[in-house]
Amino acid sequence: MESEPRNIRIIIADSEAIFRAGMSKIFAHEPDLEVVAQTDSLSQTLSTIAEIPSDVVLFEAGLSLSPADAVSEVLNRALPGAKVILIAQRSSEHETVDFLRRGVRGILTRSVSPELLVRCVRKVSAGETWLDNQGVNWIIDAYRTQAQIGGGKHALRFSEKEMLIISGVTQGLKNKDIAVQVGTTEQVVKNYLRKIYDKLGVADRLELALYSMHRKLLDGYPPQPLPNGGERKQVGGGAMTASAAAAAHSDSSPPQAPSDSPEKS
Repeated sequence: MESEPRNIRIIIADSEAIFRAGMSKIFAHEPDLEVVAQTDSLSQTLSTIAEIPSDVVLFEAGLSLSPADAVSEVLNRALPGAKVILIAQRSSEHETVDFLRRGVRGILTRSVSPELLVRCVRKVSAGETWLDNQGVNWIIDAYRTQAQIGGGKHALRFSEKEMLIISGVTQGLKNKDIAVQVGTTEQVVKNYLRKIYDKLGVADRLELALYSMHRKLLDGYPPQPLPNGGERKQVGGGAMTASAAAAAHSDSSPPQAPSDSPEKS
């Protein structure tokens, strides 16, 4: 008999008591969301996240004069599985890119609606990245610039399975869905992704999807036959939308010894 799904455990780290109370009241109306702790300072937050298991930490940028460094410290101290959503008054392009590179999974402002707050927590807990449209555009611009700077690098070669997996990531598919399309296991997909990350010098699914889009990695990629004899649709490198890019970051557990090791390319 399968056990019931566990609630999403939330730690609210915010300097304003009224804001903590407001978020707690919002989450109290959701049966799958549970506030397990509240903190009002950086030192209290660091001790709490190291002791209390959580799935999502709502962290106010104003708890530190150096929010980026504080985020890194929070992620280093937090128990395994905790994901950070930053709450900021405002965030510049440079700050947004830096926060994501340090491991933040979502960025919100205090003006967020209750509905979007709840949706953000659920999405981030499930392994996705949450940004508003402006944030997504900033990330895309950052990778466009990176692609232009690195345009002189020699062409990289990928195996057939690697191309299929890259295609799945750019479409926002989860590992289990990509595994079905490729005809392998979810663990093998994770192993291939790690190899692809190393080859391209990217850190996660979001960076891979943006890299693929701006380098047009899949342009001209021919349709591949499906296991049942059908045909895959051709995927162009510029076909991914901003929302798909934001959803591409999911399920980044470390690779294990596979039963079907990635082939050499």
